[in-house]
Amino acid sequence: MLAFLAANLGNIVVIAVLALVIVLIICSLIGNKKQGKSSCGCGCSNCPSAGMCHKP
Repeated sequence: MLAFLAANLGNIVVIAVLALVIVLIICSLIGNKKQGKSSCGCGCSNCPSAGMCHKP
């Protein structure tokens, strides 16, 4: 088992870093959604889908 870990340590570190980045992105998207921020980055005044994002 230790030989496997030693042989693949670089891959394990890269996968762990990528997983962490993905988790942080998802947490950021959830936080933005809770704050009512748009996911597309533009305003909702001319958006035809504004009713789907911000329900009354």
